[in-house]
Amino acid sequence: MNLFIGNLGQASVIVAFVAAAVAAYGYFQAARGRALGEADANWLRLARGAFFVHGAAVLLVVGALFNIIHAHRYEYYYAWAHSSNHLPVHFMISCFWEGQEGSFLLWIFWHVLIGLGIMKFNRQWEAPVLAVFAAVQAFLVSMILGVVVGGTKIGSSPFILLRDFLTDLPVWKTQPDFVPKDGNGLNALLQNYWMVIHPPTLFLGFALTLVPFAFAIAGLWKKELTTWVKPALPWTSFGGAVLGVGIMMGAYWAYETLNFGGYWNWDPVENAIFVPWLVLIAALHGMMLWQKRRTGLRTAFVLVVATFVLILYATFLTRSGVLGAASVHSFTDLGLSGQLLIYLGFFTVLAITLLVNRWKSIPVSDKELDAYSPEMWVFVGATVLCLAAFQVVFTTSIPVYKAFLGFFGIKANMALPADQVAFYTRIQLWSGVLIALLSGIGQVMWWQRNNKESVINAFAPTVMLALLGTALGVLLLRYFDHPITVPYALLLAAGLFGVLANFGTLFGLWRRGVTLSGGAVAHIGIALMLLGMLGSSGYDNLLSRNVTGQLINQKMSEEENSDNVLLLRNETIKMQNYDVTYTGQYLDVPGVPGYVNTQLLYRTDDEYKAVARGDIKREEKVYYKTGDTLEILPENTYYRVNYEDKKTNESFTLYPRAQVNEEMGGILASPALQRYLGHDIYSHITSIPDPRKEQPWSPSIPHELAVGDTIFLNDYFAVFRAIEQAHAVPGVKLQPGDIALQADIIVSGEKGRQYHAHPIFLLRDRQVGRVPDEVEDLGLRLTLDQIDPVKGKFTFGVSTTAKDYIVLKATAKPFINLLWGGTLLMGLGLCISIRQRRTAKAAPVAKPAAGRAGAARPQAVA
Repeated sequence: MNLFIGNLGQASVIVAFVAAAVAAYGYFQAARGRALGEADANWLRLARGAFFVHGAAVLLVVGALFNIIHAHRYEYYYAWAHSSNHLPVHFMISCFWEGQEGSFLLWIFWHVLIGLGIMKFNRQWEAPVLAVFAAVQAFLVSMILGVVVGGTKIGSSPFILLRDFLTDLPVWKTQPDFVPKDGNGLNALLQNYWMVIHPPTLFLGFALTLVPFAFAIAGLWKKELTTWVKPALPWTSFGGAVLGVGIMMGAYWAYETLNFGGYWNWDPVENAIFVPWLVLIAALHGMMLWQKRRTGLRTAFVLVVATFVLILYATFLTRSGVLGAASVHSFTDLGLSGQLLIYLGFFTVLAITLLVNRWKSIPVSDKELDAYSPEMWVFVGATVLCLAAFQVVFTTSIPVYKAFLGFFGIKANMALPADQVAFYTRIQLWSGVLIALLSGIGQVMWWQRNNKESVINAFAPTVMLALLGTALGVLLLRYFDHPITVPYALLLAAGLFGVLANFGTLFGLWRRGVTLSGGAVAHIGIALMLLGMLGSSGYDNLLSRNVTGQLINQKMSEEENSDNVLLLRNETIKMQNYDVTYTGQYLDVPGVPGYVNTQLLYRTDDEYKAVARGDIKREEKVYYKTGDTLEILPENTYYRVNYEDKKTNESFTLYPRAQVNEEMGGILASPALQRYLGHDIYSHITSIPDPRKEQPWSPSIPHELAVGDTIFLNDYFAVFRAIEQAHAVPGVKLQPGDIALQADIIVSGEKGRQYHAHPIFLLRDRQVGRVPDEVEDLGLRLTLDQIDPVKGKFTFGVSTTAKDYIVLKATAKPFINLLWGGTLLMGLGLCISIRQRRTAKAAPVAKPAAGRAGAARPQAVA
């Protein structure tokens, strides 16, 4: 047992907590009673030094935690619970943040880097802003303290020993220093490259929401009620971009890994992350209004505070256990609910108290807003975002209401919607329509002087083109017998309007010599995302329709039997324009490109090792020779499915996967994707023979053969080619004096396919052993039962079983790339707006179009 690294990590956690508390107090004293930028030098020096110590301690904690994972130190519960011996390094990184403690630590780490960035770029605001930052850090680090004070546990340490966590195991009585040889492992669904980059991106977005909150609190505290907006704006734009892209990374992971057929399931945890982003974008618009038009400051304050409070509320939802079985994403309750509520309550009360005290002092614009005021349309857009967020968070919080009422002994019958996708989509679709429309209206009106004539001239071509495009889309949908509802038609029209209006704004600015508008680029991205959602979710095309009239499985519903096809191995069926063939099972072999057919592998007693039955090669390169022992990754089995388009003669191969996962209900499947510019072919397995159950075999039928004989086996014929010495026996370690003989039999299957079978006959100390061989494609098992050396005869036992199969569902998802491309465009636009603000003084000012009085701005609303 290595206790040093754990003690070092735990000591570093304590140092990080104390240093954060000292930094918070030091920065508070440095800023107290002094004007902005005139902090007390002594207190500032102490606070800055404490923050540096805090950052160094956090880095030590990060290094210690990764060390216990990477070095397989299973004496620590965190390493045992989340990792295993056979994980590659990049998945060990995923193990780091799979648990609650690691994800808190990731969040803390990002705060350290952002705090250092504020020291460098916003030195005037350092003391009041980092006072808030350091206080938040102290609360976050308390979540991983894992100490008991006065009988109360504070936090959950990632460095707790396994024996201290699983105290009831009897092994500790006989072996107090027992260390498991392997860990529990990383959930196989999380063994995906998106899980390496999605959580850090998401938590960076979480961390960035603290920046505008800290600036707003500092502004309220120091009575700098207007000046905080300018330095906070770039951080807010960056936070909106990072958090939005991080959320969509999670959606792409779900699309690529889970088999519910989409990318967003309105799961409570998904909602808890989505809601703060909506409010953050609304806050960004409010801040921009004040910065450029000197209106909406109170709105900006409220929305910035609400964003951070919602982040804390999302943390409570996902980590307190209150969601229970309502979400597959939620963490288990580690007893931190009380701390999370204190954390949420402290900063909520602090922010509301400061807002109430300063409310009357916050400047209010005297400008009257009317239908020709771009500010009004931005306000309306922010309101729509907030209403959409409210509807989602109100419904998602139903388990919280029930828990709260239950605390007082009141039994409530409230429940989350049975069909949450239909429930949320029905309402949020209208939010999407309004957002797409307002994104175009706001941008066009922002960049011109507005009166009745200028507005009509600006919007008439865009509206006509959008309606024309919608009419064409409706006609095409009806031509191909797709339904078109009024809400879908309106979303199509609104999305096209959003794209065209913002593109027209960019084109107009380019003609007037104005730099690229980040806001217009971001709004084009949002509109494209909405169109991508409409096309991929509303008009996906089911390819795998069961036209045989036969039930696949009586346990499946009528809809499932209708929407899936049964694929027997090596039998081709027609699926619309495609001929589809399931050709076998494959495994991932580290170091070998692609996947390796299980027919080339003998499995051994060690589930992570196999013996090559033949040369494993790619093109001319041989990676393993026959008889070599190699490592495999057994968590997933890949099922090779060939598609051939009969119209174009194009063919491609997909490898949907399935895994056995007892904790998540048995067999889990992940889809495979064939990507095209205009659509994806999305294929996933619905059912397979349960690999945990032994397949029933028929009684063995004996066949006496000589070398060169041919026999018929289960509708196939086989040739007994040779008998030869076996130098390796799967699952058996040969000893001196052992005699191992293997038969070489070639079985000819359908379409000329040939299979090698090598049943083995083993003699050891006059004892006979037999190792059968299976031809899974054909459902055959051959055993070399007896050898008659005098007659030169060999007796083989032949058993048969049901043929291997999969049940497949395949869907074409049109315009899905609009969603992913729109996400990147949205993030790019927000980043462009950051750059524009930094170079605003050098940017040329646009010449406003003729019309109502009012100056056009060189910056667009983000």
